[in-house]
Amino acid sequence: LSDCLACDSCMTLEEGARVFQQNQKEFFRILNLNKKCDTSKHKVLAVSLCPQSLPYFAVKFNLSVNEAAKRLCGFLKSLGVHYVFDTTIAADFSILESQREFVQRYQRRNQEEHALPMFASACPG
Repeated sequence: LSDCLACDSCMTLEEGARVFQQNQKEFFRILNLNKKCDTSKHKVLAVSLCPQSLPYFAVKFNLSVNEAAKRLCGFLKSLGVHYVFDTTIAADFSILESQREFVQRYQRRNQEEHALPMFASACPG
């Protein structure tokens, strides 16, 4: 995962090893292996699309965001990807949870010394 900035050491060593496996070279290696072997021996490939990437493709190819998502999903499946997941709902839940926590902390700001400031982040990688 070459885009990781290692900004907050958010991963354990084991998670880091798994993330390291998620790179372009490994992705294409598995695609090529899957093409050469029986489908019962295929490794399952799953891709997650973050909400920030879809507008980029939409603008680049002069499409709506929904059309860009459909075409990108179709393209990835044509390569041999088994599952394509849209993480927009997960991102929305993350924002809602951060909002909920901030409101709770704000309401406790006079009772608890460390209620504020609240630090939050979303991985830019």
